Amino acid sequence: MKKKYLIPVMPLQNGKAGGQDGAKLAGFYSDNGADGILILDLSETEEEHEAHIGCMKEICRAAEIPVYAGGHIRRTEDVKKILYAGCQKAVLNFGRESNAEMAEEVCGRFGKEKIAFSLSDESQFCDRLDEWGSLLFWSGSDSQCPYRGSLPVISISPAASDEAVINVLSYKWVTGIAAAYFSTEVADFMGLKKKAADRGLRMNLLISSYDWEDFKPDRNGLIPVIVQDYRTSEVLMLAYMNEEAFDATLETGKMTYWSRSRDELWVKGMTSGHFQYLKSLSIDCDSDTILAKVSQVGAACHTGNRSCFYRDIVKKEYDDRNPLKVFERVYAVIMDRKLHPREGSYTNYLFDKGIDKILKKVGEEATELVIAAKNPDPEEIKYELSDFLYHAMVLMAERGVTWEDITGELANR
Repeated sequence: MKKKYLIPVMPLQNGKAGGQDGAKLAGFYSDNGADGILILDLSETEEEHEAHIGCMKEICRAAEIPVYAGGHIRRTEDVKKILYAGCQKAVLNFGRESNAEMAEEVCGRFGKEKIAFSLSDESQFCDRLDEWGSLLFWSGSDSQCPYRGSLPVISISPAASDEAVINVLSYKWVTGIAAAYFSTEVADFMGLKKKAADRGLRMNLLISSYDWEDFKPDRNGLIPVIVQDYRTSEVLMLAYMNEEAFDATLETGKMTYWSRSRDELWVKGMTSGHFQYLKSLSIDCDSDTILAKVSQVGAACHTGNRSCFYRDIVKKEYDDRNPLKVFERVYAVIMDRKLHPREGSYTNYLFDKGIDKILKKVGEEATELVIAAKNPDPEEIKYELSDFLYHAMVLMAERGVTWEDITGELANR
């Protein structure tokens, strides 16, 4: 049986997602078990459409799950804007003649894996969907879908109860459901998935490949858990789990521990709001220590520090050459110069001269890199590439692009 997915619908109108902050809502969906987000751009004017593209960028930055967007697509350029905003797919509405006519062009230009289609009735059926798209949104009758090809189908459904959602998911042709019913900031995605799983459906749940009996807890039934930030690998804290906490973590997706001091179950963040959302669990070679990678909200430490390990006992001077940290550190210095100019700073000189000067330098450094690459000496390439990357980061800072934006785009590819 194929896995079934829950995809909340996020209508954008007047710069808001159903009257809410779209980025905040996207973060909630990502952290609490949604499998994707479907954005519907309901803009009526080009000005509102441009504002919504900006909203999409913020939503995609906040989301850690696939984001699809459709609605206001009038021309090929609109598809480009949606994809450049960070959406995984642009959704063409086959009920709109102009969208059907541009299908072949946009699939050829952006790649068919970047395009999805929305259909509402059999008259819109197209034999070339297999060739063009990889995800089909069906908004017709829940009971049947005319499409019988190999594409996964997400039903855009008016289902308005857990039972109705599960009934839609029960259809063999349905890969998932997109519904306004669970498109709120109080939706219990994990609970709904559990109900569907109890009905025999295969849902996108957190299922352990090991049983608790495979682990080696201490004599009190506890296993230490080392907690890392999944983005940076920074060690955040150490806590303990018993079997009940382990099962609760898998069921809810929120890190749950056993408090040795209070002798009770403890959901991290329940009082502070600094939840930890599970990304992965690993067990060590001795099966007696768990490594958890999490998305951390706020501070992990009760002192307000990001990590509990903020006090150095001894520290030897060394160069931290972690590539991501180096890029982030240099970018942070560039941003600091932009916000707090320093006299004599070359970086401030570039910012003062403006975008044209920055672009000129990026072009010059790119040319010098090409020339260096014709040389057999890798040292010259290293030097010129470093110059190019520095000037590229100045451009990023000038235009408000972060390394997280870049790595997110690369990950999507």
